Amino acid sequence: MRIPTHVSRPVWPLIAALVLLAACKPAPPAPPPPRPVVSEVLTPQAGLRPAYVGTIAPRTQTDLGFPLAGTLAERPVEEGDVVAKGATLARLDPQQLEARVRAAQAGVTVASAQLNSAQDAANRVNALVAKGVNSTASAEAAKNALVAAEARLAQARAGLAQSRQVLGFATLSAPQEGVITHVYAQPGASLSAGQKVVQLAATQDREAVIDLSEQDAAGLVPGAVFRVRLEAAPQIATSATLRRIDPVADPTTRTRRLHLTLATNAAASFRLGALVQVEPGAQTKARLTLPRTALIGGKPRVWVVARKSGAPTGTVRAQPITLAPGAGDRVVVASGLSAGEEVVLKGVNSIKDGQLVGPSVAR
Repeated sequence: MRIPTHVSRPVWPLIAALVLLAACKPAPPAPPPPRPVVSEVLTPQAGLRPAYVGTIAPRTQTDLGFPLAGTLAERPVEEGDVVAKGATLARLDPQQLEARVRAAQAGVTVASAQLNSAQDAANRVNALVAKGVNSTASAEAAKNALVAAEARLAQARAGLAQSRQVLGFATLSAPQEGVITHVYAQPGASLSAGQKVVQLAATQDREAVIDLSEQDAAGLVPGAVFRVRLEAAPQIATSATLRRIDPVADPTTRTRRLHLTLATNAAASFRLGALVQVEPGAQTKARLTLPRTALIGGKPRVWVVARKSGAPTGTVRAQPITLAPGAGDRVVVASGLSAGEEVVLKGVNSIKDGQLVGPSVAR
């Protein structure tokens, strides 16, 4: 640096200090490195597998027992038996109940005789009163006795009807056509009221049950159509409609059970317990889903990563979306996102709009 000669000597140290200070000025700080993100590229959720293995199960399965206590005298059915509606499944020992019916019948007989006597007495008193031989008070007493006798007869008849109804409860009948899937009690056992005797699985409404991951189950809604084939005979097939998805995942496998109602014309070969292959139907539309952890704040939004083709870095932007009902930890995207877009899944509350991010890392 050239210093003018006319500058006085005492100023030279100040100028030299300024030159040294300019030479020592620190360089601007380097920008922070791109932040790695945990993200997912959205794909339609009829990324469903081509087929699932399931079983045929009854839609309705009922434990049956007697509404009264007693001793099991007979159980003519065994596990695996196919029974028709109204078929006898079990009987209690009827001796005590039949004795109650006979006692009630005797009570009706006695009450009928008492009513006849009261009627005759009332007729005699009324005749004497008409002749002026007896008082009206006697006629009133005879009338009251007649009314009481009629009430006793009505009570006895009600008791007889009740005892006959209870006797009918001693026979356990099938409420619908089905298969005996379990036997709980053997003949000779003492049963309490309501104790289970057999389990009946209805055969009219059969369904196929399959277990799907929460990610696959989230992309389906009741009404989705599937194709069901017998594992042992794939040429035998029928359609099935998704009836419901279990609201709680299995704690061990973290899968959700789907219940598919078979078509009414499904072949009888689809027996309870048979293994089947279940394929999503052509009309089962694919839907986009993503984990709930990707949502930002109150109104549903997500961070979408914009990357140039092949670039390891990109920037994020907040994208509003509309949600549809989902299952478990995943939600269904009704609108706002397209297949192929990359969405940040974790740490969404510590990201800023326009922030530079690095490559996606494993979850």
